[in-house]
Amino acid sequence: MKKGRVLGIDFGEKRIGLALSDPSQTLARPLLVLENSKDLGDRIKALIEKEEVHHVVVGIPLNMDGNVGPKARQALKFKEWLEKLCGRKVQGWDERLTTVQAEQALRQGGLSAGRRAQKVDKVAAQILLQSYLDSRQNVDASGRPGE
Repeated sequence: MKKGRVLGIDFGEKRIGLALSDPSQTLARPLLVLENSKDLGDRIKALIEKEEVHHVVVGIPLNMDGNVGPKARQALKFKEWLEKLCGRKVQGWDERLTTVQAEQALRQGGLSAGRRAQKVDKVAAQILLQSYLDSRQNVDASGRPGE
């Protein structure tokens, strides 16, 4: 697997949470939250260039039964748009319950409701990106899962 940073994106209609891996693709860290506005593409594209992102992972919020619902369809459209815009590999990644996990982690950390609301999207992006990175650590050079 080629090394380089991976950008994780938790897509939302109002806010977009971003997380970034280290160059070895081992650890994810929460990065920032962007408003879903007209300049979103320019901001993400600039970030990809600045951070030398190798590829991007967009969370796809599948239904609990694994089916694609309305929110997942929106995320898939965003993924396709971003791939065309940035000219980078963009992979969809199952992100079921990442926002719930992020909310719980922030609550356990003692943050107030207001502070949690400011951070939950980027922490959800970190959780989905770390899940992706962890899954890649279990794949050997031949592309088969490791043991």
